[in-house]
Amino acid sequence: MKLDSRLSSVLHVLLHLAEKDARATSEVLSRHLGTNPVVVRRTMASLREAGIVTSGRGQGGGWTLSRPLERITLRDVYDALGAPTIFAFGNRNETPVCLIEQAVNREIAGAMREAEDLLLTRFSEITLADLDRDFRARWAAQSKDRDHGPL
Repeated sequence: MKLDSRLSSVLHVLLHLAEKDARATSEVLSRHLGTNPVVVRRTMASLREAGIVTSGRGQGGGWTLSRPLERITLRDVYDALGAPTIFAFGNRNETPVCLIEQAVNREIAGAMREAEDLLLTRFSEITLADLDRDFRARWAAQSKDRDHGPL
């Protein structure tokens, strides 16, 4: 089963955008993801519609963040991507006649709704600034390890 990695990919690209002082073209961003620039443009268009990024055409064109990292949550990005399915499993039969299968479906669906609500609530609490702080701490630790060499 292929997992939907768009959220992870877009968060990756947005943090790269935050590191740039200038706009980044779809071609540049596609190299960060190892994908085609057309895929980047299509994905970024949904983020532009959500007010997360802006774009420019022609010379000096490309993508840039339209608001500070502190004002972009994982939930904002998730919603901009069309709220992809979180869980990749489901019921064997959506309208079963069997009463046992109806009971199974009801409990699984309820548990999945609760888990999804919890995850989306957490996504609303995490900003790109939080991810950026984590990245910077990792970068500093890695740089420190390189400066001191192996133990």
